[in-house]
Amino acid sequence: MKFALATPALNTYPAAMAPWEPRAGGAEILRYARKADALSWNWLTLPEHIVMPSEMKEVMGPRWAESIVAAATLMGATERIHMLTYILPLPYRHPLMLAKQIATMEFLAGGRFTLGTAVGHLEKEFEALGIPFHKRGAMTDEYLAAMKVAWTSDAPEFEGEFVRFKNITIEPKPIQKPHPPIFIGGNSQPAMRRAAEHGDGWIPWLVTSEDLPGCIAYLKSLPAYEAKADRFEILVTTTAYKVEDYSHAESGETQISSDRDSVLREIEALKKAGATSVQVMPPRFDSIEQTLDWIEWYDHEIIPNFR
Repeated sequence: MKFALATPALNTYPAAMAPWEPRAGGAEILRYARKADALSWNWLTLPEHIVMPSEMKEVMGPRWAESIVAAATLMGATERIHMLTYILPLPYRHPLMLAKQIATMEFLAGGRFTLGTAVGHLEKEFEALGIPFHKRGAMTDEYLAAMKVAWTSDAPEFEGEFVRFKNITIEPKPIQKPHPPIFIGGNSQPAMRRAAEHGDGWIPWLVTSEDLPGCIAYLKSLPAYEAKADRFEILVTTTAYKVEDYSHAESGETQISSDRDSVLREIEALKKAGATSVQVMPPRFDSIEQTLDWIEWYDHEIIPNFR
């Protein structure tokens, strides 16, 4: 299995935030990233919202980083670990601009980027950005296709409903071939179809080890999945969030396991259910020092059991 580690303090999401995170800034985040880089974690995950609608501020928190800038900063501060946007709403950026940003990061950092993306779900955020909310699915499919053309063709051309280009050159190309991995987020069957058709992995939200076998059975029923089944990542968070899917209203206190036996049982259950990778959220410690000690403990005591 592979292990993704949530990056703290990039957002202030109440359901998972530790007490030290609201006071933290760049120095603490860089310290955390370098610690993870020195261990064996595969990815750091980076959240994103561009703006937070006022009515969602209480349940989702006001602070959400822009994930491309965050990825570039952390890639420059580390040497080995990969960055995974979890998730970047794809309709928020022109696909040529996003393709260029990602390829530039890869060119400078020797690869090390995975695009975790989805259609997005906050309608008021779409309104603020001037993007048609009800076309977000079609835009996402088209943008994914356009980015792949930009990344892989020496003379890229594309003609779609939302984006068109020809007679252009776009370089540098990404280091990872044929392009950086793309993991698609979302719990719905359309999201799983998009992952099978356009992606290299699926990163659901609020899917448990009990839910996962049925989801994987659906993925396996899709013709597009068969050709990539042996390399397709299914990355599931180990945190059992007690929140509603789209409202993010808490239905109870989210519990994050911290003792060895509980953590091992969680990972084993997800692995048995079909997960190939997991995202880990550190418990809500009072200080960054406790958090850093815990991710090192996890690296030494948990990860070796599943490599």
